[in-house]
Amino acid sequence: MSRIGGFLLVMLIAIATAAGVTFLLYRNELGRLRDALSRGSLVVNLDIGPIEYADSGAGIPLLSIHGAGGGFDQGLALAADLVGEGFRVIAPSRFGYLRTPVPRDPSPAAQGDAHAGLLSELNIPKAVVVGVSAGARSAVELTLRHPDKVAALILIVPALYSPSSRVSINVNRGNKFAFWAVNAGGDFAWWAAETIAPSTLIRFVGVRPAVVAAAPQAERGRVMSFVRSVEPLSLRFPGINIDSAPELHELPLEEISAPTMIISARDDLFNTLPAAEFAAGKIPGAKLVVYDTGGHLLVGQAQEVRMTIRTFLADAGLVPSADSRE
Repeated sequence: MSRIGGFLLVMLIAIATAAGVTFLLYRNELGRLRDALSRGSLVVNLDIGPIEYADSGAGIPLLSIHGAGGGFDQGLALAADLVGEGFRVIAPSRFGYLRTPVPRDPSPAAQGDAHAGLLSELNIPKAVVVGVSAGARSAVELTLRHPDKVAALILIVPALYSPSSRVSINVNRGNKFAFWAVNAGGDFAWWAAETIAPSTLIRFVGVRPAVVAAAPQAERGRVMSFVRSVEPLSLRFPGINIDSAPELHELPLEEISAPTMIISARDDLFNTLPAAEFAAGKIPGAKLVVYDTGGHLLVGQAQEVRMTIRTFLADAGLVPSADSRE
């Protein structure tokens, strides 16, 4: 064998070995994630069908409704990051996410009814309702259709209707790759991109990579935890598919009577600010909080958001006033 031939053979063996090790790491990580998800939730059968949920903590009931790419696990994490302790967090997996199947009617209105049914099943007469991103749609429907169930409504970077500028995402080259991974239900592609091209996924979830790079280490870790929480992508794809093709229309927001707070950021790459401003202008007494930076994940603002939410809830009589100053 020639020297060149021997070199090529060594290279091929090295590439094959690296590929094999990478695949084993991926398979082990995916298996760990699937196992953790299977042990972290319960499933209840409602009239609309099975609904997966987690029930964690103690205190004032809080329904944490996740956004696109989420599930009960993301609902728990978002409540911990942006609301804090002192709540009994009920975190459902919305239609098409993890162990909640897609029903015949997957509309936000039907999902709102399912939220109400879950609260009733758990003997929770009323809860603070937090809807994040696409989860804001069913949070609003719940509040409109079952006002007696909602003690307060908090909408964070809400992907709602706006007559002036719709919620959207810029389809640049990097996002085209992420779209391909999502549309293919590509667990391996998403997993590999976390290491090879994390900035692509950061931008895809609505945050400018430069904002994350300038943030403290804890915030950078929070962002990457969120990116990793989309795995396994294949178990969330049916729900992502529903959230990606919304038929948004104007709702009678002026009928909402629950105390309401709406939070967004000017640099949210999903362009949720117009929807947040529109909703705040329609909902009686709604408080609008807008940050100049932070993107869709409110990077660098988590502590401020938590304090703002707790003060809002204290003013509504839902958190002791002294607690809001912690």
